[in-house]
Amino acid sequence: MVCDLKPIAEKIREADAILIGASNGLSITEGLHLFADDPAFERWFGDFKKKYGLWCLLQGMAARWPSEEEKWAFWARLIHQYCSGYQPTQVMLDLKALVGDKDYFIVTSNGECHFEMSGFAPEKIEEIEGNWLTMQCARPCHPGLYPALDLVERMAASERNGRVPSGLIPRCPHCGGPMEIQMAAGPSMIPREGAARRYRAFLERYHGKRLVVLELGVGWRNRLIKAPLMQLVEQEPRAVYITVNLGEVFIPDKIRDKSFGLDGSLSQVLSALRAASGRA
Repeated sequence: MVCDLKPIAEKIREADAILIGASNGLSITEGLHLFADDPAFERWFGDFKKKYGLWCLLQGMAARWPSEEEKWAFWARLIHQYCSGYQPTQVMLDLKALVGDKDYFIVTSNGECHFEMSGFAPEKIEEIEGNWLTMQCARPCHPGLYPALDLVERMAASERNGRVPSGLIPRCPHCGGPMEIQMAAGPSMIPREGAARRYRAFLERYHGKRLVVLELGVGWRNRLIKAPLMQLVEQEPRAVYITVNLGEVFIPDKIRDKSFGLDGSLSQVLSALRAASGRA
C-alpha cells in the first residue's frame, strides 16, 4: 500500500459520484470465504464435508443435492450463519463513511446482501450473480422473484441431521416445481427487475463528470466487474480508478495515468483512506 493516501482521498472528496465494484476479496475481509476449507467451514459445515465430500461453500452452492430436504438444509444453514445475524463490519462502516452523502452505485458479484444490510440503498445495488435472500422457480417457468429469509430461518430452526422437514420445502406457485436460491440458478438466473436499467441511468447521469471508480477485492482476471470498469475509466475522460486488492493489483497502461493501485488488506486500506479523508 502506498504511504501517502492524501491524493486518493482528495479524488474521493472531489468526486461527483462514486461507482463501487466489489467481489470475493471484500467477502473474505468480512470473514466469508467461499473457496476455503478453513476453520469456519469445518465448524459450520463439517458434517456436509464428511457426508458429501464438500471442501468449500462454493461447491455446496453449486451442488446437485440428492434431495430438496438436503439442498435447503445447506442453504438454510448458510444464510442463517452469514445473513440472519449480520451486523455491519468495520470495513463496511469505513466504506459508507467514505461515500458520505455522495451519489453512488454498487456493482457486485457478492450475494450475501451485506451492502444492503449495512445501509446502502437496495435500488443503488446490482448483484450481477443474484443474492442469497431471493428465490425463483428452478426451471424457471416465469420471471417472478420471492423473498427467502423468513422461510430459510424456519428451515434452519427445524433442520435435523442435515435435512429440513419436507413440509417446508418451497414450490413454485405457478408450476409446482422446485424453487432455487437466485444465486444458485446459474444460466437460468432471473435478474432483479430494473437493476441494470438503474445502473445505466447512473452512468448516463455522470457521463463526463468526476466519477471515482472504487474497486474492492476484484481479481485481475475478472470479466464481470473489473474488465467493464477499466473500460469505463478508459472512455470517461474525468474518471479516476482506485483498485484495492491484497497481493494482486492490476492496472492496464491505457488508464495508468488516472489510476491508483493499493496492494493491501481492504480493512486496513479503507480505514486509512477514511482517516486521510477526515471522515470520522
